Amino acid sequence: MAGNDDFDQLLSTTLKNYIPKLTDNIFSARPLFYALTNGQTIRRISGGQAIVVPIIYGTNSTAASYAGTDTIDTTAQTGISAAEYQWKQYAATVTISGIEEAKNNGEAQIIDLLEGKIFQTQESVIENMNTMFWADASGNDWNGLHLIVAKPNTELGGIDPSDSGNSFWKSTETDENGALTQLTMANVYNTISVGNDQPTIIITTQTLYEKYESLLESQIRYTDTDVADGGFQNLLFKGAPVTFDGAATSGQMMFLNTKYLQLVAHSDVWFKPTPFVRPTNQDAVFSQLLCYGNLTCSNRARQGYIFGATA
Repeated sequence: MAGNDDFDQLLSTTLKNYIPKLTDNIFSARPLFYALTNGQTIRRISGGQAIVVPIIYGTNSTAASYAGTDTIDTTAQTGISAAEYQWKQYAATVTISGIEEAKNNGEAQIIDLLEGKIFQTQESVIENMNTMFWADASGNDWNGLHLIVAKPNTELGGIDPSDSGNSFWKSTETDENGALTQLTMANVYNTISVGNDQPTIIITTQTLYEKYESLLESQIRYTDTDVADGGFQNLLFKGAPVTFDGAATSGQMMFLNTKYLQLVAHSDVWFKPTPFVRPTNQDAVFSQLLCYGNLTCSNRARQGYIFGATA
């Protein structure tokens, strides 16, 4: 269908210029997004058959003291491997119908219309992606916390934790089977901590967040300023901010060490807008926002969760 080339070019240019703001808005809109990107950048790689994430699961046995001319151990070491994650794809479409184009005849009106469409798309992506990152990677979906954390015996990144020698590739799960207690929270927190390598955020449902809040004395309800600055309510537990997300599963509380959770993006295709085009069988123009990437984990043992908890 013939159209106005100048109109199409203006749409494409405006959308392209808006993308940095769009991605900023998306990845600061929910606690999990914020936790994955705050203080660190999304890892960007240019391609490859798979996303390869190095993992360390053993110690170096040659590290030892010696005296004088003692023989120093030079045994070749194992304990270093890699998890391989598949590239996943994500897309959203911005469409403007012919009648909308006709009703907004002018550069200012066109930009206002497009910004409205972008905002609509942005809010939809936020809700959809947030739900996806809490799920279990069914179908074409990207990896989510239910796969990475809540299914400790399930294969992840090509590593099967049930195979001999792979017990290092399991998260910690605890069945509360009743009212949430600080004792259970402390046990999960401590189990997945090693020295100063501790959970960086705890995310749960509003119900369990309020239950935890009720367990605290008012004078010790401390909060994390960084998370609060991000716009999220939070309380502290052993130094880790506790917050809630509408997509979290009932009865669950996730203890995450985001040092080992990384959102990987393709450097050339990350919310990349295609030029606006006009289909031959539609009175409209559309652009697609394309995304290649996945959510990866490099240390499953530093993640944990409680399930079966009630208020």
